[in-house]
Amino acid sequence: MSLLNELATQPSIAHTVLVLAVVATAGLSLGSLKYRGISLGVAGVLFVGILLGYCKVTIPETTLDFVRDFGLILFVYTIGMQVGPSFLSSLRQKGLVLNSMALAIVLLGAVLTVGISYLLSDGMAAAVGLFAGATTNTPALGAAQETLKGAAADKAGYPALGYAVAYPFGILGVIIAMIAIRTFFRINVQEEVEILSREQTAGQERPHRMNLVVENPNLEGLKLREIPGSEELGIVVSRVRKAGETEPQTASPDTVIHRGDIILAVGKPKALERYKLIVGRESHVDLLQVPGRVRHRRLVVTNKAILGKSLRELDLPAVCGVIVSRVTRADIEMTAVPALQLQFGDMLQVVGDEESLDKAAKLIGNSVKELSHTNLIPIFIGIALGVLVGLYPFKVGNIPVPVRLGLAGGPLVVAILLSRIGRIGPLVWHMPVNANILLRELGIVLFLTCVGLRAGEKYFEVLFSADGCLWLACGVAITLLPILVVAFIGRRFLKLNFVHLCGVLAGSMTDPPALAFANSFNNSDAPSVAYATVYPLTMILRIIVAQLLVLFWLR
Repeated sequence: MSLLNELATQPSIAHTVLVLAVVATAGLSLGSLKYRGISLGVAGVLFVGILLGYCKVTIPETTLDFVRDFGLILFVYTIGMQVGPSFLSSLRQKGLVLNSMALAIVLLGAVLTVGISYLLSDGMAAAVGLFAGATTNTPALGAAQETLKGAAADKAGYPALGYAVAYPFGILGVIIAMIAIRTFFRINVQEEVEILSREQTAGQERPHRMNLVVENPNLEGLKLREIPGSEELGIVVSRVRKAGETEPQTASPDTVIHRGDIILAVGKPKALERYKLIVGRESHVDLLQVPGRVRHRRLVVTNKAILGKSLRELDLPAVCGVIVSRVTRADIEMTAVPALQLQFGDMLQVVGDEESLDKAAKLIGNSVKELSHTNLIPIFIGIALGVLVGLYPFKVGNIPVPVRLGLAGGPLVVAILLSRIGRIGPLVWHMPVNANILLRELGIVLFLTCVGLRAGEKYFEVLFSADGCLWLACGVAITLLPILVVAFIGRRFLKLNFVHLCGVLAGSMTDPPALAFANSFNNSDAPSVAYATVYPLTMILRIIVAQLLVLFWLR
């Protein structure tokens, strides 16, 4: 008993670990409970943290800050690694719409804050703290405090109090809004995911195959690489059956064709139709179904020596006697055009005989063990670069305090860039899916545990003060009203998919726990992609707006 009492009350490393474990375990257990199909999810950790913080169960302040920020860094970095490969395509397709919605949420919150400042006895000094807390944006709080210190030092403490009151509901408010929108519009999340998947598949134009009979006399005796338009159309020929023969063989760019030959071409549908006009006509014979020695096999790129090289440089037809017909990267299927550069984890569909396929597998790697191996050096380098980028001060106009992306923005941006690059020298930025999920969940749980413990210390004390309830009501308004209005418009008039909408709401409020909640009820990475799309602009805007609100009040 004395040992347990010492662990529970005496500050020590063991005490810290015990408190973190108890809050995480109890919070996740609470979050797993469902009522009418709705659960708190990872947000349950926040509730337990607040309760234990109120009961004076806490850990040293410096340790609390470190664990909180480290958890946040882990979460946003792994999110960036997850969404990086599909980020640019999403930005091109929906970037303007998603960022416009995020901008509207920020501006509506700012307008509400100005109005609320006239209701509070402490004016904008308290209101800007509510603005930062209600939108879970710590950098905005810091920017407001710095601006106040230079012009109204006696008011510099009020933003922190407003922030403390509004922050817990700022996290939960976005989750509540997601549930409210889903209930109001009677949304079936699984149907939304399937609709989104069909839209993405339609937009990607997955490669198709077509069997063609060579009838154009001008192609007699030409090599496949010499057929006009082959490379421009992005066509890959994987098999050929010579006229008069019964068994197909592996094709290569140097394969000579004659009239009456049947070839199996792979490419986008429109490109295949144009290619057919050049070659001849479509054949009723499917070479894929014709018995023979030619096989196809899926091989994973894990050999670091070939990363960054193009299929043309590898010259697999000459080196191994195989042809690559398709490449799948981040669930996106592409035609294997010669200029395509390989990245770690690419899935290649390779055509050839068994011996040639075995030879190609050795060259490409095809190691499941290597694919699932977690290399920690790139992870820590990426985190360090992210922290440096997050701390770098950007000067924006005449704003007195420089803008920083912070510990949440810097690692996110760096992770997106690194996952797109794939490799720098010996460093491969690939992170296995299981490792990504583990670090992401661990990060958000540590973050919420510490936020809850910190908020619980003074939350009820400030809440039950003279102006506490009014402050809380104002914080709730700043959190809920903008996102509910914009979410309603986005769903009703812009017909935005619900999973994308959840990502926008979480990103526009710079709310990682809300993103974790959105990810918990669907198996799509669309919320994370939308979150990453709007996060950088939102972070910068909230910091600038917080300072402008203070300057507006001072004038």
